[in-house]
Parts: sequence; C-alpha cells; structure tokens
Amino acid sequence: MTSVQTPTPPSKQHSQLGTYLGLSGALLGMVLLFGYLSEYFFSAETFLAIANEFPALLVMAVGMTYVLIIGGIDLSVGSVLALSAAATANAILQWHWGTLPAGALGLAVGLACGGATGWIAVTWRLPTFIVSLGMLEAVRGGAYVLTDSRTQYVGDAMGGLAAPWIAGVSSAFFLSMVIVAVAHVVLTRTVFGRYVVGIGTNEEAMRLAGINPSPIRVAVFAATGVLAGLAGLMQSARLEAADPNSGTGIELQVIAAVVIGGTSLMGGRGSVINTLFGVLIITVLEAGLAQIGVSDPSKRIITGCVIVAAVILDTLRQRRVHVA
Repeated sequence: MTSVQTPTPPSKQHSQLGTYLGLSGALLGMVLLFGYLSEYFFSAETFLAIANEFPALLVMAVGMTYVLIIGGIDLSVGSVLALSAAATANAILQWHWGTLPAGALGLAVGLACGGATGWIAVTWRLPTFIVSLGMLEAVRGGAYVLTDSRTQYVGDAMGGLAAPWIAGVSSAFFLSMVIVAVAHVVLTRTVFGRYVVGIGTNEEAMRLAGINPSPIRVAVFAATGVLAGLAGLMQSARLEAADPNSGTGIELQVIAAVVIGGTSLMGGRGSVINTLFGVLIITVLEAGLAQIGVSDPSKRIITGCVIVAAVILDTLRQRRVHVA
C-alpha cells in the first residue's frame, strides 16, 4: 500500500518553519549562555560527552513521540530500559550467551513489555496512563528479581555500541540518528504514519473510514518498548553494567524532551525531528547546569520551568496559527 502525497498548506509550512527556528534559537542561545558562564563548556570533551550520552534518551523519545501523537502516554519506558538491560546481563553472565543473542533477548523483552501495555489498554479500553503506571512498577520489580537487586557488571561484552567510531563519537550515536531518520520517514511519508496522526486527531473518524485503530495502537506501544530495550543496551554498553535502578525517572525526561519539541499531549500533532531538538535542549541544559555547579534540586526546578514555558509557548504559537 502506498501513500498519497498531498501538498502541505502554507500555514502549516510556516508553523513548521517557526518551530524549527524557535528550537534552533533556543538551543543556540543555551549553548552560548553556558559557554559564557563556564570556561570549560566550549571544549571538545564537553560536546563529545553530550554526543555519547544522549542516544539512549533520544531513541526512547522517538518512541514516545509516536505514543503521544496517538493520544497515549507510556510511563514504563525507564523500567523497561532496566529490565531489558538486566535480561541481557543475565544472558551473558549466567547463561553464557553470545552478545548478539543476549542483545536480541533484551530487545524481545522490550517488545513484550511495550506490546503488553498497548494490548491491555486497547483490550479493556483503559487509560494508557494507568496501564503504563502499573507496568512501571511490575517491570521494575522484574529487574530487581533478575539482578538480585545488585548491579551486574558485563564489562565490554556490549562494547560495540559504546566503542568510538568516528572522531570519538560512539556507534550508538550514529544508530540513534538512523532511527530518527527512519521514524521521521515513516511518520511523514507512509500510510502507517498517516494512520498514527489520524488516530490522535480523531479516532472515531478513523473507525468510520473503516480503519481499525487497535492494532496500530498496539504496534506503537510495542515499537516504543523495543526502543526502550535498545536504550537499555546502549546504557549498559556505556556504563559496562546493568543496574536495576537505571532509568528511574527517565520517563519524565523523555516526555519533557518530546513536549519541548512541540508534540501535543492531546495527540494528533508531533515531529520526530523536533523531538531531536528537544532531546538536545534537555541534554545541553543538564550538562551546562552541571558545569556551572548548580545543585540537583535546583536543576530539577529549572528543568521543570523550561518544560512549562515550552508548553505555554507552543500553545500560544498554535493559537496564532489557527487564527491566521
């Protein structure tokens, strides 16, 4: 089945351009500010650290973009990250599996968790907030059981994802960029992507058009679970360990990055490219605040204010577009 391309309305083109310019300006302004406040920010080490740390957050944010577009939410991605990493570590350390089958197991665990969340929500017509909240607790418990509540050190068994590839940048960075490109094409150039947007915009209209939203919803959650599992592999490779506490609270960072990128919490609107900007803004913000010595509680306050400001600005921008 092929998609039919329709021209983008001028108002939407202007809206997209305004979003790109706004996010780029915010990111540039943040970089210049931290460069002024810290003499160490403008260094190859800082930018290399940012490039090697944000792939895990980025791949989860890509999945969350799709989830929010269909009008859902997934609070379990941090726990799925931990369980996938724990399963992979167990396969390597306890069952003596090779790296590839162990990694495949980690992705399969993510697929199962995400698919279960979507299936339960669709089958019983439950709010995804509640289902994913329950999954968050259950899956985190599973991570503790698999690791016996202890960090599992895998060494360089997963080192391929963290190994420097070009100019010290890890292969995980380039893999995350490929995922962004593929997800963007799927969302904007395929029938599946149009269905995703359509479900978030008006699910009842999709049903009346003869399209069953249920399998699409389940597929989106399953894909998000796989990406959370991949994030777990990336983090294990970078830290050379699987910690059952890893990913705690990261779902809030993921949602924040997606919202900062302009994806609507009400569904029907979002962009993977904008999410990339949102992840960069969150990552640069945290790195810059750490370099100028801001305490963790203060960082939380500042990050929260940035998120609220982004939502307010995006709401005002959308109102102007509708008025125009």
